[in-house]
Amino acid sequence: MSERAAPFYCPYCGDEDLRPSEEGHGAWECAACNRAFQLKFLGLMACGLQPNSTGGEPT
Repeated sequence: MSERAAPFYCPYCGDEDLRPSEEGHGAWECAACNRAFQLKFLGLMACGLQPNSTGGEPT
């Protein structure tokens, strides 16, 4: 079994009081806002991030 990185903060309220949920792999509960969420790794993008031709933000 491989260990996965834990989220640092809740994606809804930003609080750091997170606990693993009993709902399954990748599920977390936030004690601050009482929300549950699940993280899932989808894979690597084939092209990656490429800067645009003007030198600004990645596209």
